[in-house]
Order: sequence, then C-alpha cells, then structure tokens
Amino acid sequence: MALPPGRRITTVVFDVGEVLIDETTEYGTWADWLGIPRHTFSAMFGAVIARGEDYRQVFQHFRPGFNLAEERQKRLDGGLGEFLNARDVYPDVRPCLEHLKEVGYVVGVAGNQTARAGRFLHELNLPADWILTSDDLGAEKPDVAFFEKLIERKSLTPEETAYVGDRFENDVLPAQQAGLTGILIRRGPWGYVNETHPNAGEADSRITSLTELQNALMAHD
Repeated sequence: MALPPGRRITTVVFDVGEVLIDETTEYGTWADWLGIPRHTFSAMFGAVIARGEDYRQVFQHFRPGFNLAEERQKRLDGGLGEFLNARDVYPDVRPCLEHLKEVGYVVGVAGNQTARAGRFLHELNLPADWILTSDDLGAEKPDVAFFEKLIERKSLTPEETAYVGDRFENDVLPAQQAGLTGILIRRGPWGYVNETHPNAGEADSRITSLTELQNALMAHD
C-alpha cells in the first residue's frame, strides 16, 4: 500500500523488535530463565498480547512482583545477559536497508532497547546511518517524548520522516502524534494482532514485508 500523497519522505526509521530482529530466541531465553517450558511462555505471551496488555505482564503471570530491570541484571551477573546476532535478523532487512540508502534515503534505527542491546545492534553492521535506543534517548515508546527526543537528537524534519513499526499503539500512533508518517508491518505476534486492532487502519501505510516498503516509498516519490 503506497503512502498518502502530499508528503515527500527523505528519512526512514525502523523499530527493532519484530521489524529488524526476530525476538523468538530472546523470549525463549526468558522462558528458560524463569524455568517455564518455552511453549507455555509463548502461549501466555500470545494471550497477553491478544488482550492488549503490556508484554511485561507475561512475567507477572509466572512470577508475581517480577522486576524486569532487576532480573536483567541477575542474568548479566550469571553470564546469561540478553544477546543477539546476525542469525536474529530477518532476511529481508539488509536488502531493504541497502536499497533505501542506494536510492538516497537516510536510514535510521530507533527502538525500545537497552544500551547493551544497542551495542549488539551496532555490531551487526547494518546499512543504517545511525542507531539509537530508548536508553540513549531517555524515553521509551509509547511515550511521544521518545519521538520528540529522536527528532531533536537527529535534527529530523517530521513531515519528511517515516517510522516503521510492528505495533499500532506503541509505534505508529505515537510516531504520528509527533508528526511522522507511521507505517505498520505485519510481522511477529503484535503484527498479526494488529490485523483486528480497531484503529490499525489509521496507519499511513500497512505492509507485510520490508520488500513492500521499498515499493511503497518508490511509488510515493
């Protein structure tokens, strides 16, 4: 689906989880850490998402009072901290980013990640002009401040910037509220739940792969 007329996009910014990175491995390691069978954790994860709850509620079902920041530190202390590498990158990512840069777009990456995850993202050597995390910005989606700080930090022109995310309420809506074009990709668990989200149709464009993003942006230009 092409973007609406009247806006010339010069910068494309990508969310991380389930847009660039398949998070299956990371959620599996959390199940292992909690001592929960992976399929059980996955089923509860799906139920929480389907109810529109914050994903962190998954942990509360298995361990009431669970503190994500504290448990992340415990995993680090035990040598089992979060980790990602090239095997976690969706196969259409590099071709898409390379194409966008070749035809003149500025390509950025910005998502709700820790500084540690940000270091791994840099090590992936993705064809991106810059990478920022919520830790870098001091704000986390769905707070519109995430996008406001991103705009200020990278001197973005909102009406010339598109943000690609897999969640309407967490990615697309706050991006639009900050003046960006919001593009919703159907990928990962949230991507499919968004198929029935009452407001998902308000995304400026909806795609099922990053290959479609290339086509949508080229058609718009």
